[in-house]
Amino acid sequence: MTDVMQHPHLLIVDDDVALLQALPQALRLRMLGVEIDTADTAFTALELIQQCDYDAIISDIKMPEMDGLTLLDKIHELRPDTPILLVTGHGEHELAVLALRGGAYDFIQKPIDRDYFVAALRRAIQIRQLRRQVQEQQLALEMHAKSLERLIQKRTNELVEANATKDKFITIVSHELKTPLASLKGLAQLLQRQVDKPDSAELVKRGLVDMERSITRVNVLVNDLLDTSLAETNMFVVHRRRCDLVALCREFLAEYTAGAGPNLSFDFTGSSIEVEADSNRICQVLMNLLSNARKYSPKGSPITITLQQSGYEALLSVRDMGIGIAEEALPHIFNQFYRAPNAEVLNGAPAGLGLGLYVTRKIVERHGGRIEVQSTLSGGSIFTVILPVYVDVSEAHANVNVDALSPQTQAVWTVAHQQASHS
Repeated sequence: MTDVMQHPHLLIVDDDVALLQALPQALRLRMLGVEIDTADTAFTALELIQQCDYDAIISDIKMPEMDGLTLLDKIHELRPDTPILLVTGHGEHELAVLALRGGAYDFIQKPIDRDYFVAALRRAIQIRQLRRQVQEQQLALEMHAKSLERLIQKRTNELVEANATKDKFITIVSHELKTPLASLKGLAQLLQRQVDKPDSAELVKRGLVDMERSITRVNVLVNDLLDTSLAETNMFVVHRRRCDLVALCREFLAEYTAGAGPNLSFDFTGSSIEVEADSNRICQVLMNLLSNARKYSPKGSPITITLQQSGYEALLSVRDMGIGIAEEALPHIFNQFYRAPNAEVLNGAPAGLGLGLYVTRKIVERHGGRIEVQSTLSGGSIFTVILPVYVDVSEAHANVNVDALSPQTQAVWTVAHQQASHS
């Protein structure tokens, strides 16, 4: 009980001024650390009781204006759990019985036996403080139970959402994989029938090209799913190295438009832009943005790629003249499996899983950058990747070129797909 009895707070009520002086002194000698307030009237006592939750209250049973029994009733209204010890005079046995029936913890007869009084007071304080601890523990348990309820509800909602996402995922993936696999099966059967026929070389060649296209499509789907899984488990790794973003984009676009690919025009107007980046991942970002732009743009319409440097940021923009994105869809465009309601593919390319922009955002964020989109319905879209430029620490404190802080265009490319069948 040692911890329970630390620093009890008591109130003594009596109209006898001498007792109000003597009794606190006696208690302080026998109960170390006790705090004692005194009141010489019941009205003063009630004011103190409203302000403080005492561990025990000692009151004379006979006082002018309001006696101890009336005070007992009023204390029970204010502090029903506070133990009350009433002090009675000799021969006031009936009053003592009434006090006990009225809810008093104990009664002490005058002249006061101080050992008995202290023992009774200690028991009362222990019971009060234990009750208070029980109440606090009950409150803590109730709060914990409510917290568990909220946690269970949250987990339930997450499971419901995850289940809905899983169902959506299965539906989309099965649909997207079904088309290229069916195409591969049909082409394989066709080639088997044609392989032994004379003059079948051209037909077999075209069939193999179509099969390669279907395999590429499946490969893109699988890679998007893998990247999404890595991003969700926080295992998405980028290997950043210092490189020239202008040269990186130039090499990628040259490869993208090689052979019978789209037409490419290039206008180089400035210097290089150095960044710390994973070259393969940045090319993946550019590929995703170009694929999106082509899907939702009219055949032959230009797609413009622009590189700018603004202060310590590199801005890579891909602009198309396509169907655009509705304003209400813009906040969701980078979410998993999201496809805008008006996203009607214009050139026969597959709509995809709705993961390309999600993966793109994750790649850009892993580079310490961000991606923004501007779009209006029928007005085309501009996707802008913003990356921090490389800063040489040894030159970080050199004089800043104020002109270099304003946006400066370093390179512009224009891509035009002439054939809808290009992949």
